[in-house]
Amino acid sequence: MKPRHKRAGLIVGALGVLGIAAYLVLNAFQSNLVFFFSPTQVAAGEAPKNRTFRVGGLVKTGTVKRDNLTVAFVVTDTMKEVPVSYTGILPDLFKEGKGVVAQGKMDADGKFTASEVLAKHDENYMPPEAKQALDQAAVQQTIKSLK
Repeated sequence: MKPRHKRAGLIVGALGVLGIAAYLVLNAFQSNLVFFFSPTQVAAGEAPKNRTFRVGGLVKTGTVKRDNLTVAFVVTDTMKEVPVSYTGILPDLFKEGKGVVAQGKMDADGKFTASEVLAKHDENYMPPEAKQALDQAAVQQTIKSLK
């Protein structure tokens, strides 16, 4: 075998290995990517079907219902609402009327089944995505009231 053919074989092999590595990295990145959606976006059908995503806003007052470890509550951005079901131990700071971000999937009934629930960590903090969603909903409500 000529040195030129050996070199070409090495280059082709290295490109093949590099291509496979890039594919595996991108595939792992894609499966771990989680997007945030507001309740208004979820109601509009912008949230992915059969994929994990996050929904955030405020826990609507009077909607928290507990049954042992299963908790049902409603997340709202003051415009739209998303019913959420979560089985597990909630964070200590989880309260009605406070900010929350839930990660999970929508089921066939239009109910969000959360695998993780995150609550704000102090009275001045709200997740940036949830704050932005609430601000947008307030602007939309103001526009509707002016019409």
